[in-house]
Amino acid sequence: MGSHGRCLCGNVSWSFTGEANSSCHCHCESCRRCTAAPFTTFVGVDKNRFTWNGDKPTRYESSPGIHRSFCGNCGTSMSFETAKLEDEIFLYAATMINPQDARPSHHIFWEEKLPWIQLGDELEKFTGFGPPLTRSLQ
Repeated sequence: MGSHGRCLCGNVSWSFTGEANSSCHCHCESCRRCTAAPFTTFVGVDKNRFTWNGDKPTRYESSPGIHRSFCGNCGTSMSFETAKLEDEIFLYAATMINPQDARPSHHIFWEEKLPWIQLGDELEKFTGFGPPLTRSLQ
C-alpha cells in the first residue's frame, strides 16, 4: 500500500511503503503551537520504509530529544521525531495526499485538550503518550 504527502508549496514531500504503524490525535500544547491548531493527527511509520522527496525539511529541536520538521519555504509542519523511538517518524496526517486514510485509533495528551473542543468519537483517550506509545518507549 503506502502513502505520500507534501507541504503547502510542494517543495517538501514524503512517501512510505507498507502500512502505517499507528495513527492518533494529539492534544499537547507543543503540537497545538507547532500546527496552530487545537489538536493534530499523526501517522507513525518505520524510518526504513520512509523517504523525504524534493527539498529536505528544516528540523527544530522543540524540547530535549524531540525534533519537529517543517518546510523552510511555506512553514508547513511535516513530522515529529523522538529519540526514544529513533526508528520511527510521526507524520502530520494533514500533509497526506489522502488524509482520510489516517484513521486514528486513540487520543494522546487528552488532559491537555482545550475545554471548548467537543469530540463525539469513541476512541480511547490517554494521559500523556498513553499505553500505545509508552509500550514502545520501554
